[in-house]
Amino acid sequence: MDKRYEVRFARPDEWEDAMALAWRTFKKYVAADYSDKGVKEFYDFISDNGIYKLFLIGEYKLWVAEIDREIVGMISVRTKRHISLLFVDDKHQKMGIGRDLIYTAADYMLSHNEWYTTVNASPYAVDFYHKIGFTDTGSQYEDSGMIVTPMKWDMKK
Repeated sequence: MDKRYEVRFARPDEWEDAMALAWRTFKKYVAADYSDKGVKEFYDFISDNGIYKLFLIGEYKLWVAEIDREIVGMISVRTKRHISLLFVDDKHQKMGIGRDLIYTAADYMLSHNEWYTTVNASPYAVDFYHKIGFTDTGSQYEDSGMIVTPMKWDMKK
């Protein structure tokens, strides 16, 4: 199948568009599972100028998927192995974009001698991560109003 999208490192001028995509998708699919406090916590995180500064110096990795110069997906990795954000625009879900974003980030992590990756999956995303090969490392819990399931993926398998 010929892919209509490209996955690549994000440019600094794409940060705001990527975070806007995360916010739109979060509100549609994830926010209903979170308390008001959790929704605010998520918004505060993606609006934090500190993570943008870490991105600019290369400490917070961000990849985007684009179609016709429009960002339709994004993934970010912090602390070299933790998936921090993964969102695909609702019009472009079920096309393999999320999977390709994860595999792109995994290739990067493997090239830097990181053999596993972790994520705190929202209830909406748990099944998706299981399909990729992630396993739960603990039970679902609430942290600052956000409901997550901690997971790990051994990328060497």
